[in-house]
Parts: sequence; C-alpha cells; structure tokens
Amino acid sequence: MKKAIMILQSFMVIVLLTSFSNQEQETFSLTAEVKDLRNSEGTVLFALYNREDAFPDEHYKKYFKRLTGKIVNGASSVTFENIPSGKYAINILHDEDNNGEIKKGLILPTEGIGFSNYLSIGFSNRPTFTKSSFDLRCNRIVRIKIVYL
Repeated sequence: MKKAIMILQSFMVIVLLTSFSNQEQETFSLTAEVKDLRNSEGTVLFALYNREDAFPDEHYKKYFKRLTGKIVNGASSVTFENIPSGKYAINILHDEDNNGEIKKGLILPTEGIGFSNYLSIGFSNRPTFTKSSFDLRCNRIVRIKIVYL
C-alpha cells in the first residue's frame, strides 16, 4: 500500500511540474511612435532592449528586437508583438541614408536619434538603461522624441 501511495504522489508531482512548465507566459504588444522627423527620407529603426549591459547600443547589435518603420508625413511607428512582461528601453534612429548605422560628423550624429523617456540628449544628459527603461505589464504605446544634434 505504501508503494502505491508513493507512486501516486510521484505521478502527481510530475503532472503538476509538467502543467507549470507548459503554461505560456503572458505577452503584450508594444507600439513605439515618433513624430516631428525633419524629412521623410529613409526609414526609422526602432530597437527594443531588455538588458542594461546592452544599452545604449550605438551599432544596433545588442537589441532584444528591432523593427524598421516607414515614414509618413514626418512620423513613424511600429508595434512589437508577443513581448513578455518586464523592463524595456527603446532607441530609435532616423536612418536617412538607409544604411542601418548612425551617420556622424566629427563626433555627434548627423541623423536623428531618440530614447524612451528622453526629451533631450547631451554630454550631461547621456542615455542609460535605468533612465530610459519602463515596465511593460500590459499593451502599451511609447512616444519617443527625435533629437537632431
């Protein structure tokens, strides 16, 4: 009888563990929008980050997800789908020459850039993941200000 109870308990543990591991994590959609682009040339790169050590990412190599948005009437938007809840930050580039890289003058970018939660960017106001990040716990829209330096 003890052996039967132990087998039944083991079976119940396996069933419970399997049911927990098969549950899918809830996901959300995240829309990123930008307005006031200086022209309609090129596209806008929207890079989504979920790690502090990957942000900011000048070469757009360490992102969690990346989408390219078309420009219509000086604005662009994309929607990231199936994003698990968590902490995220967004970096955008008005990629006027469509080469997927930030075009620079001597030091500063000549194309527009932007970061979630930032209205301006400068030597004393550099983007960090901590300042740029936001919590995603439901479907959300994030508006990003484009900055031309």
